[in-house]
Amino acid sequence: MKNVIVAILALSLLLSACATETGGSSNGKLNIVTTTGMIADIAKNIGGEHVEVIALMGPGVDPHLYKASEGDVRRLQEADIVFYNGLHLEAQMGEVLEKMNDFGVNTVAVANEINPAILLSHPQYEDAVDPHVWFDVTLWMKASEQVQKTLVETDPAHAAEYEANAIAYLAQLEELHQYVLDQAQTIPAEKRIIITAHDAFSYFGRAYGFDVRGLQGISTEAQAGTADVQDLANFIVEKQIPAIFVESSVPQRNVEAVQAAVQSQGFDVQIGGSLFSDAMGSEGTPEGTYIGMVRHNIDIITAALKGE
Repeated sequence: MKNVIVAILALSLLLSACATETGGSSNGKLNIVTTTGMIADIAKNIGGEHVEVIALMGPGVDPHLYKASEGDVRRLQEADIVFYNGLHLEAQMGEVLEKMNDFGVNTVAVANEINPAILLSHPQYEDAVDPHVWFDVTLWMKASEQVQKTLVETDPAHAAEYEANAIAYLAQLEELHQYVLDQAQTIPAEKRIIITAHDAFSYFGRAYGFDVRGLQGISTEAQAGTADVQDLANFIVEKQIPAIFVESSVPQRNVEAVQAAVQSQGFDVQIGGSLFSDAMGSEGTPEGTYIGMVRHNIDIITAALKGE
């Protein structure tokens, strides 16, 4: 708690120092800053031509470990709206963002629109919920509705366009949800087991019928020990799982350690590919959008688990 208070005080000093600068975009568009790329993608789709969007955390960046720079603080101060995930995804930074409303910065946690009763808890973290809600497309639709609501409240002159854009984007997300369901059904139920670097895919597993195991916990701050590696290796050998997965925003050495432990037992498990978990792909690629990221993941998962 002490660290959070220190961070808030530091931010308040920086914000005060920046107070003479003008906020917002010089071309009349809403200046939006987001933490993750997934949230930025919502804002771009729903905001359309009336917004300029900057994501602080680019491809390969782990939001659990991210620390804001002085440049980030200036971007936050100049923003008309700051969207972040919430649910402690951004760790200490999220707590700071929540408090920044007191300094006149409009910060909104997009996960606040989701019914708390359907959020997943985790036995490792008392009173904490799993923040990786974007892996259930239906929950990310709720986050999109939160973005739409905030844009309309902030810029009512363009409310009709935001609402039309939201309807179109939500229809695309509904199609995406059905695509993932259909792809999952191509794998026999007993073979739907996903093993990744950290426990980011629980919402995905619940929504689409996969048993999900992560070497690390829901935050990459948690460190996996030798016993964790061996337990997971034993499970892979017992279930004869053909493939495990690395993640684009998490070092792959721990997954490679699991692979080696499995091979020492005489079973060959493959690295089935790299999944996007806490960050999207590079801008300009299909995986640089939320829809492209999710499609990439399910395509990689189904191909690897079917031995293709």
